[in-house]
Amino acid sequence: MSATIETPVESDNSGGKTPLIELKNVGKSYGNIIALGGINLRVGAGEVTGVLGDNGAGKSTLIKIMAGLHQQTEGELLVDGKAVKFGSPKDALDKGIATVYQDLAVVSLMPVWRNFFLGQELRKKGVLKTLDAAAMRATTKEELHKMGIDLPDVDAPIGSLSGGQRQCVAIARAIFFGARVLILDEPTAALGVKQSGMVLRYISAAKEQGFGVVFITHNPHHAYMVGDHFVLLNRGRQKLDCSYDEISLDDLTKEMAGGDELETLTHELRR
Repeated sequence: MSATIETPVESDNSGGKTPLIELKNVGKSYGNIIALGGINLRVGAGEVTGVLGDNGAGKSTLIKIMAGLHQQTEGELLVDGKAVKFGSPKDALDKGIATVYQDLAVVSLMPVWRNFFLGQELRKKGVLKTLDAAAMRATTKEELHKMGIDLPDVDAPIGSLSGGQRQCVAIARAIFFGARVLILDEPTAALGVKQSGMVLRYISAAKEQGFGVVFITHNPHHAYMVGDHFVLLNRGRQKLDCSYDEISLDDLTKEMAGGDELETLTHELRR
């Protein structure tokens, strides 16, 4: 199965290319509790949209809507410019939207190649249809190599890899199985500097190959290194929506830290 994608060429109202995925005034309520409200987000081919926010900002709810786990209670979700309603994660996957969660959904004691094909194993032709281990090993090596991941042994348990390597394997797996949009849930959380750098380079490589990436993070420095567009969530509301050229890292960090509220608090504490 190929990891290539078709880049949308339709035009939107602004004259640009139609986003692969777009949210328009999306909200989500659970009874009287409003988890999200007024969210506008778009991801184009070959772009990284950084979604930033602290714990409780609404990032998890946003992921679940885009991944097909939950339906929004207001607003529109569009794929290739057409409004859709996902009834399940399979609906999202069928549209080429894959989510790589923080826990990665891997089996630590299984080899890398088994995890790469977990749930979608290749089988030999014939009556018994046994697993085609050789083909899966070769494909895993080839696909990882394409994305710049050089593992000495795909038979090693995936749990023996570094956190950054496991993240990269999970992303490569999503791409191989047809993803056009990658939703990455805090991929650099709890990683060291070197491992984070590995994941960020991989995100850049996916972007250069034409994939759309939603990079969910609480780290403005990581977002700014690879992002083309930034959305900041605060208590379920969209506080910021700007492109890379419209904001500096210092200002993005300031907004993430609380912006004017932080300045006011600092002033009060120094009085």
